[in-house]
Amino acid sequence: MNEDLPNTISSEFSASKIFEISGTRIDSDIAAELWPRILQHKWLMSEKLSRDVGLRVACIDFLENMEQAREEYLAYQQRDILNEMGAQTISQKLWDTISDSQPPKQIVQKRIILPLTRQNLSKKHGVVPPKAIIFFGPPGTGKTHFAKAIAGALSWWFIEIAPSMLMVDGTEKVGANLRTIMEKSRTLKEAVIFIDEFEEIAGSRDEASRVDKSITNEFLKQVPLFKNQANNILLICATNYIRQLDTALLRPGRFDCIIPVGALTEDERSSILEHYLSKLNTGEVDLNRIIKMTSRFTPADIEYLFQQVAQFAFENEHVTQQDYRVTTDTIFEIIPKIRASLTDEVSVEFEKDSIAYSRF
Repeated sequence: MNEDLPNTISSEFSASKIFEISGTRIDSDIAAELWPRILQHKWLMSEKLSRDVGLRVACIDFLENMEQAREEYLAYQQRDILNEMGAQTISQKLWDTISDSQPPKQIVQKRIILPLTRQNLSKKHGVVPPKAIIFFGPPGTGKTHFAKAIAGALSWWFIEIAPSMLMVDGTEKVGANLRTIMEKSRTLKEAVIFIDEFEEIAGSRDEASRVDKSITNEFLKQVPLFKNQANNILLICATNYIRQLDTALLRPGRFDCIIPVGALTEDERSSILEHYLSKLNTGEVDLNRIIKMTSRFTPADIEYLFQQVAQFAFENEHVTQQDYRVTTDTIFEIIPKIRASLTDEVSVEFEKDSIAYSRF
């Protein structure tokens, strides 16, 4: 028996080969559709058993368990793509680190989390959950954190597509790589696909080079294809510079939501500060004073502040050989060394962008 048969053969030959192998008569047109799947099943059985499985065994097993065989192959294919794309699992607890009072969290909870976790109710009222969203705001305000937290809250895979992944074969191949990655992404189930620095691959075409225009054009083609998939998959793009995005991407019909992520309120800073303080060996800490002193801090600034505080405490105890507890004074000693990301100018420009571009 020839084990190296081609994937695609004539309908008549497919039917006769299946009959020869298994003794089962099948209509020619159906046999032509089944043949590639039988070969896939043979390959998968061989992989699982770590030995070559004969075509006859694979064919009979496939015909007797056709639906299950198809599901097994798709699941195996999914695992392969997830591994290739560096998929991560995110803890559900990450969602709880974001203050409930933070406006982006309220928007995401209402527009994304609830419709996706209560799908029967969504269908009853004709609510269509978003498939593609943009987060925008100053650097360090927590856009990536939000994307990961959404994946955690939904218990979906998290996959980040970095611009460097697209440029691995040179700038001329970015469009082709983007198309390939998006095609693979569309086959997944229950995944958040995240693209940071979105302006790098979807910038305005007005003054762009030929290559940059082709990349933006490719993305404009891919978003509708992505949204038309029936599976549970969410595309999240983040940018610090929403004004640099091509206007065609910002119109209704492409992205379902465009959500601003800006400065933290006192309540929001309080939640984040308490989260990081809980990880330290602390003494007396006046949380309210620290909240006031970090008014221009982004989540990234606060994370960096506590990295420095932890290192300071570690070094101090190492030198003195005595228990060191972080106090308000410790934090106040470190705060002046941290340059806050938010300035009055940045905040004013963000407010303008929020008015001009937000849509949810």
